[in-house]
Amino acid sequence: MARRTPTAVRVGADLVGLLVFLACIFPVYWMVSRSFLPRNRIKGEDPELVPTSGTLDNYRRIFDDGSFSDALVTSLSVTLLTVVVALLFAFLAAVAVSRFRFRGRRSFILALLVIQMIPAEALFISQYKMLDGMGLLNSVLGLTLVYVAGVLPFTVWTLRGFVDGVPRELEEAAMMDGCSRTQAFFRVTLPLLAPGLVATGVFGFIQAWNEFTLAVVVMTDPAKETLPVWLVAFTDARSRGVDWGAIMASSTLITIPVIVFFLLVQRRMVSGLTAGAVKG
Repeated sequence: MARRTPTAVRVGADLVGLLVFLACIFPVYWMVSRSFLPRNRIKGEDPELVPTSGTLDNYRRIFDDGSFSDALVTSLSVTLLTVVVALLFAFLAAVAVSRFRFRGRRSFILALLVIQMIPAEALFISQYKMLDGMGLLNSVLGLTLVYVAGVLPFTVWTLRGFVDGVPRELEEAAMMDGCSRTQAFFRVTLPLLAPGLVATGVFGFIQAWNEFTLAVVVMTDPAKETLPVWLVAFTDARSRGVDWGAIMASSTLITIPVIVFFLLVQRRMVSGLTAGAVKG
């Protein structure tokens, strides 16, 4: 009996993990499967767990609306700019906090934590007035600016942990071999930080891609909407009601760039997440 206990525990853990996986993946399956059904079958009294036939009419209605491509371009532009700019500034800040000792260092680290506690909604009015005064409302640059400000504290804090995990001795050894401090950092330390950059980049990408409330405040021009904002306008005003087929099809299309981005960086991300749990 004693030998069977570990096996039973593993089987039980596997079953729990399987149930959690099914609970997480079912909403995605339901969204994709409903996107291929006509309206009358989506709202039917007897829901179809496994549809036997479908249609592409929901997707045709989306692509027939020319504003979808505009919203897609806006979302991609804002998201990619946010990730690149946030990683650049967060990387420099994390290196400075981790590798150097300077006056105000502890206050800066504490400020990163305090800023993350402030509700985003509390800053909407000041952010709107700031962008309005700079003439950046309804612009990719303006929305990118507020997104970077929102992503930066967490990104700096996360990257700081990765930089702390890289031994200083590696840079010192490279400097003894003739490298300058800058050369040692970029040739030795930076490649080791790549998993951390990818892991934080994925966080920034998902947050900027799915963000809705700030985009509603900043992008008031229908021609400048991001995809989450466009989705709400499309299902309310243009369809004159709740078009569940369009909602499911649009949501499916919106998730594709996130999935593609994750697949491209998945190896680096996994190594980055595991590296964060081991120091030394």
